[in-house]
Amino acid sequence: MAMVHVVRCFYVFLITTFFPMASSLTELQALVKLKKSFTNAASLNSWGLGTTPCNVNGRPWIGISCENSLVSILSLEDSGLSGSIDIDALLELKGLRVVSFKNNSFSGPIPDINRLGALKAIFLSENQFSGEIPSDYFANMDSLKKVWFGGNNFSGPIPESIANLHNLTELHLENNQFSGSIPLLEQSTLESLDLSNNLLEGEIPASLNKFNERSFQGNAGLCGENIGTSCNNVADAVPPTGSGDQGNVSGSSSSKTAAGLMAVAVVLLCVMIVAIHVMRQRQKKFNLLGKEDFDDAVEVRTSGASKKDMGSIRKGNGSSRRGSHKGSGGDLVLVNEESGTFGLTDLMKAGAEVLGNGTLGSSYKAMMSNGMTVVVKRIKDMNKLGKEGFEAEVRRLGKLRHQNVLTPLAYHYRKDEKLLINKYVAKGSLLYLLHGDRGLNHAELNWPVRLKIVQGIARGLGYLHAELASANLPHGNLKSSNVLLGPDFEPLLVDYGFSPLVNNAQAVQALLAYKSPEATQTHETSPKCDVYCLGIIILEILTGKFPSQYLNHGKGGIDIVDWVRAAISEGRGAELFDPEIINSRNSLGEMEKLLRIGAACTESNPDQRPEITEAIQWIEDVHVEGAGGQEARTVQVPRQGYAEAAAPESTHLLNVQDGYAGRRLNSIGERSARRTSDSFAFDIS
Repeated sequence: MAMVHVVRCFYVFLITTFFPMASSLTELQALVKLKKSFTNAASLNSWGLGTTPCNVNGRPWIGISCENSLVSILSLEDSGLSGSIDIDALLELKGLRVVSFKNNSFSGPIPDINRLGALKAIFLSENQFSGEIPSDYFANMDSLKKVWFGGNNFSGPIPESIANLHNLTELHLENNQFSGSIPLLEQSTLESLDLSNNLLEGEIPASLNKFNERSFQGNAGLCGENIGTSCNNVADAVPPTGSGDQGNVSGSSSSKTAAGLMAVAVVLLCVMIVAIHVMRQRQKKFNLLGKEDFDDAVEVRTSGASKKDMGSIRKGNGSSRRGSHKGSGGDLVLVNEESGTFGLTDLMKAGAEVLGNGTLGSSYKAMMSNGMTVVVKRIKDMNKLGKEGFEAEVRRLGKLRHQNVLTPLAYHYRKDEKLLINKYVAKGSLLYLLHGDRGLNHAELNWPVRLKIVQGIARGLGYLHAELASANLPHGNLKSSNVLLGPDFEPLLVDYGFSPLVNNAQAVQALLAYKSPEATQTHETSPKCDVYCLGIIILEILTGKFPSQYLNHGKGGIDIVDWVRAAISEGRGAELFDPEIINSRNSLGEMEKLLRIGAACTESNPDQRPEITEAIQWIEDVHVEGAGGQEARTVQVPRQGYAEAAAPESTHLLNVQDGYAGRRLNSIGERSARRTSDSFAFDIS
């Protein structure tokens, strides 16, 4: 036995000393060590010494994403974890750039995650951490971009060292007990800020004037233009000293009044904080890295949702018979069997990972035992029609067949929530490839491919307008995040036909067609709203810019409609194209033609926009090459010769969320993100 032990030790020594797998072995041991520091770690049962974390020939461990065979992202949201977080173990993960422990039950002082100096994102929201955060906590984290500490019990001042995070893009400290003044945050990169529901006071720094009242609400002691409270008035309310007896009496009275009002405000604030905490505990759900609201939406593609995450859906018997309904909850009803048959039980047993949260609900990627992979969209606010009306509409969508339309596979109906199931498309959304991906897929988005995508989108939209002609909004939510791309870059439209199903108030927030000029001004909608959305996506594809129209709050991105219209009127249309396609010089004329089509589709007056059939004809008449009258109608996807990326502009990072595509959306103009893996796409650039 002693000899066996010696041989084994010598074998381990050889492996760890001379072979490249040493780093994997170290990471494996580190993660197992980390798991031991948790309590209630049943959700991590797949972590073990029998496999490797990145598992190149299979799937990574739950909550793990890798790059170059190194763990780059650790995402353990909604895992029921408590105990401690072994930072020493995390230090062994040399490629780690993102850590997320959202929606767990960790408590006590903030862990020393700041020892991980190379991190680019920390997500600790919705736990029970408490106490003050040291002022210099972030001093050695120059790469940090995202800080999410909301929904804890942190107190004391906001750490001053946050002001020195030069790359900071997102800061969320809401629903804590931070006090004192707001540090001077002058980062031009900061695009998402939430300091609401704390105990902050004083004047809001002028550098934060671009953020609206929602970023600061629930802080009774704050003043500034953002919240409509003049700091001069606050100062005037404090009486000067040494102004005589009358002044002292008046000042005393004013002080007592102010103190009384402050006391009432503090009491109300405390009640609000308690109510929010109780509500969050009762309604704990997939809230990933942001609110289910496009105003603050932040998209994350997370790996490793446990089966309990989908287990709250009442189980049927798993039958996959068309139209069958079992029990009060109903069963899974197939409306399209072209990809195979499956039942609700198959979904419940499937390995699931969270794709993201959108304004309409949450989405999951489910990998069933039969090898079939689907996307499950879980929707709560879709009650405009009753059960029969809902089923009729979804069955209608299930009959659609077009190469540029992704037809739903199945649905599950319950009064309080619905499931819509679609086929999974691995390449992801157009929005991700345009603004987030930095790999080969993005590099292949040259002019021929982009034209092919535009023409495919137009054809798919035309088909929907023909088949759903009775609907006021045949698509209703056309945007680049709802365009998935097949292996050959053939576009597939998704999340269409929801307008008849969604309550009007929810539709205004969730469906892009409701942001067309006529819808926002007169609340009138028509198929021309879809044409407006088509125009936006054309301009986005040609310029590579992120449209501010995709965001409710209007902060971030670029008003692509006004920007293009102004440039065309000044004769500068040729300056607008994405630098990555301007090497197609023989096609500049065709590009400008398509640019003008996009501008025509986005006219403010719907009567001045083309009909969808006319717009399609115009788009079909655009060719890959316009020189010498040549027409290259067959689009090829070359793997070399694309333009080198131009130097990135000085623009801001913005993250948007789409409930279906589930890809991390990265920069506006500055596409600096790298794709991490198919199961996880945080912005860790």
